[in-house]
Amino acid sequence: MANDLKPRRGAFSSLMPVLCLASLWPGLLGAQVPAARPAAAAPAASAPAASRLGQVVVAGTVPDESTRQAILARVRELYGNDRVVDQLGVGNLVAPPNWSQHVQRALHPDLKQVSRGQLSIQGNVLEIKGEVSNEAQRQQVLSQIATQLNNPTYTVRNSLRVSAAGQEVVDAALANRIVEFEPSSATLTATGQAVLDQLAPVLLQLSGRKFEVIGHTDALGARAANVALSAARAETVKAYLAKKGVPEANITTSGVGPDRPVADNNLAEGRARNRRIEFRVSQ
Repeated sequence: MANDLKPRRGAFSSLMPVLCLASLWPGLLGAQVPAARPAAAAPAASAPAASRLGQVVVAGTVPDESTRQAILARVRELYGNDRVVDQLGVGNLVAPPNWSQHVQRALHPDLKQVSRGQLSIQGNVLEIKGEVSNEAQRQQVLSQIATQLNNPTYTVRNSLRVSAAGQEVVDAALANRIVEFEPSSATLTATGQAVLDQLAPVLLQLSGRKFEVIGHTDALGARAANVALSAARAETVKAYLAKKGVPEANITTSGVGPDRPVADNNLAEGRARNRRIEFRVSQ
């Protein structure tokens, strides 16, 4: 939708560095550079508009010319010189340490798998919105961002959606809740059982669809033990759903341990988000 492709006018403060990438083709659709201490007021950035399909408009205000050139070079590397429209300016602003390098690392080729969305970095918070064609792509994009940033001061907020038929229904039923287990165990807690009790009827309504249950852990401890634990937890979920009437033949399981983080494992909050059960609706 066209309205999803453009940052809102008036959303940019004149006292912060701002970068906006907007596009009308599937791929990276938007980015805002982090807030920083202002050395002086900078001109407010106007919202960019991609005037034709395939253009990538780079707009906003960054602290210095070297940062401007580095970001433009990275965007052109990803999308091609002929697609990039340069509307990026320079203001007398002070960005967080090594900000340019972090932004360039976040501009990873996997972002081109995202459509109808926006990537924003404001302060040290990165948020990505939009749609991908399947859950594997969603996890891949998020994992690459977390890996490339590799900085505990940055937080990644996931607002990506899977466009596969049925996946949005399952995601809505979960409502970002985590299927909980006893510590270092494959035994469901009462809260975890309650989440699955509410999910089972939704899966039953998706008649004929197959599901993959994928276990994930944080990065604490030995990887081999974490992979085994994540696989055991996925099997526990499968068995529980089967008792609720979901055909066992429609459920496959896997455990990937700590290999696909969606948040920073250096922070307690991030580790909690990484310890999760993922439900993937097959295409």
